Amino acid sequence: VQLQASGGGLVQAGGSLRLSCAASGRFSRTYNMGWFRQAPGKEREFVAAIRWSGGGTAYADSVKGRFTISRVNAMNTVYLQMNSLKPEDTAVYFCAADRKIGVPTTDVGEYDYWGQGTLVTVSS
Repeated sequence: VQLQASGGGLVQAGGSLRLSCAASGRFSRTYNMGWFRQAPGKEREFVAAIRWSGGGTAYADSVKGRFTISRVNAMNTVYLQMNSLKPEDTAVYFCAADRKIGVPTTDVGEYDYWGQGTLVTVSS
């Protein structure tokens, strides 16, 4: 399974970005998907997750109301729409896939496959 994240860049505070994660290889559309981020000197943290069917989502409190996760299974792609960005959102963002069936997990250790990350920089 390969996950390719893209869409990062430099944006001013209050701006928006949309991240994409394209899956390939032996990827299954039954996998739950998640977005995580890691700022310099900090641990990787949960951002958002979505159930394989798209019917269930979860968000970190810090991004609720600003970020939206979605997926298009026909394209094996997951998106993260990020609005009202803040400088504290600056990080490398990673997409991940979880083979287990069930409610999407927020636990970084439960994900089986990871993309390479895309850098998001929010200037003040």
